[in-house]
Amino acid sequence: MTNYKRYIPWLFAVFLLNAVYVVLTIFAFLMIEPFAKLLFRGHLEGLSPLSSYFVSILGGYLPMDSQGVSFVTLVSAAVFLFLLRNLSAYASQWLMAHVRSDFLFTLRNRLYDKMISLPLGYFNKESRGDAVTRAVNDTQEVEYTVLNSIYQFLTDPLTLFCYLGFLFYIDYQLSLWAVLLMPLSFLIIGFLAHRLKRSSKTYRQRLGVLLSHVEETISGLRVIYGFNAQERAYRRFNERNLQFTQNQKRVYRQSYLANPLSEFLGVSAVMVVLVIGGSLVLSERSSLSAELFITYIALFSQVITPISRISSAFSDYKRGEAALDRIRDFLAIPDNVEDSGAVLTLPGFHEALTFRDVSFAYTDAEVLSHIDLTIPKGKTVAFVGQSGAGKSTLADLLMRFYDPTGGEILLDGVPIRHYGVGDYRSLFALVSQDVMLFHDTIYHNITMGMEATPEQVAEAAKTANIYDFVMSLPDGFGHVVGDRGTTLSGGQRQRVSIARAVLRKAPVLVLDEATSAMDTESERLVQQSIEALSKQCTVVMIAHRLSTVQRADLICVLDAGRLVESGTHEELMAAKGTYYKLVVSSCDL
Repeated sequence: MTNYKRYIPWLFAVFLLNAVYVVLTIFAFLMIEPFAKLLFRGHLEGLSPLSSYFVSILGGYLPMDSQGVSFVTLVSAAVFLFLLRNLSAYASQWLMAHVRSDFLFTLRNRLYDKMISLPLGYFNKESRGDAVTRAVNDTQEVEYTVLNSIYQFLTDPLTLFCYLGFLFYIDYQLSLWAVLLMPLSFLIIGFLAHRLKRSSKTYRQRLGVLLSHVEETISGLRVIYGFNAQERAYRRFNERNLQFTQNQKRVYRQSYLANPLSEFLGVSAVMVVLVIGGSLVLSERSSLSAELFITYIALFSQVITPISRISSAFSDYKRGEAALDRIRDFLAIPDNVEDSGAVLTLPGFHEALTFRDVSFAYTDAEVLSHIDLTIPKGKTVAFVGQSGAGKSTLADLLMRFYDPTGGEILLDGVPIRHYGVGDYRSLFALVSQDVMLFHDTIYHNITMGMEATPEQVAEAAKTANIYDFVMSLPDGFGHVVGDRGTTLSGGQRQRVSIARAVLRKAPVLVLDEATSAMDTESERLVQQSIEALSKQCTVVMIAHRLSTVQRADLICVLDAGRLVESGTHEELMAAKGTYYKLVVSSCDL
């Protein structure tokens, strides 16, 4: 998903700092045996070799000439060691913060980049809420579980290995008992983790369904209010929320079980070791002194923490793996269009766009069948036909939102697959019936990331017949249009989108039923804007109102995915074919 290699130096530094942390911890615990000797016996004789060596090093730098001074020296050394230990722990976490933040930053960017390049047909099968869940919630789940687990896997196994090594150094027979008890913990936690991964995958899916329902509700509030359907909407949400909540409880309960269970198993192991070791010390059958046994138990109790964290990390990783799988599946969705092996430089649009025996099917059902059509440069071409005839699909293929499943489209005689998708789409400006404005200013909704001066934006607004209205607003071009442009009327939103198309100065303008849902005055203003714009470029119109296509240079009539007629308005009316019947039945003239 991302380039992991660049994190290796950072993770290696985290590992080294944790190694320092573990060594300092062991040194700090070495203070227990000499401290216990001084406390109970009043001298430092008979220490274990490692403790004796460490005390001799301290004695070379700090005074230890009396019992009281030795106490102060040992306590001071322990405090200093714990200070260095915690500084190394903070440093490792400080470095890990960079890895976590950078990884999530890159992952979010990749997910968003994928989202804005998804096939248009993706949301015919999948909900928008599920895509949002993958991009936002699943990413958060990766942060809380997977990245935390990676940090624990980097630190705790080393900690556990070093602690166990030191315990074996103190008394290998007693340590063997401790090691024999550990596999049981891992087997139980592993079983729980496997169940948790399954539950978590269902949890992520149901969260996507829930978010999708909320998004649909917000988008469809007018319909819900208009049909007084609040109770029905609530019942549907309550049903899905209940399913999600039941699964959420299961995930939480399984997740919460890992920590107390591993801690209980760890404490049980300490008790077993305490009984066995205590009996050895009391029976004097072992070289293990009482002071060294106290050190052993203190250090062995520290083994519980890394075991518990490893168990929890394993459980968390399994829970987060479900989110990772969903993210991987999302990123693996194939693009709907692909460039050919050799991408040519786009020379521009000079002669014509040609459909050569083009067919297209979204799934199994064919939407367009064997279309042959030429759109000459500088002409206005209209697509008309009954709803579902394939008009919008034809325009989508033209702009390469999809690739044909049969035949090919050519630009000046060259198949468009030979050009980069982005370069080819730069030839087009789109004005659709369903205008999409973003929660931003009018100025930024017109520019849409294009480099333009305020004067150029104002000129585009004038061409689109929206300039006077904009200037009448208190904030002018700085007016925020609200979510989806709700502060503007339908006609005003449409003219903002036309201004956007004017500013783009693309050689081909695609109008997808741009005036079908407008009142007479709004349609008149938008039609004037379109006529002004059509003088500067090639126009492809998808028309619902047949009165808007009379002046087109070529009218293409579609029926059930086939091109059945083409010609001028006068030619088609004289032929008295499908177009004539459409006009008569609509009484549109």
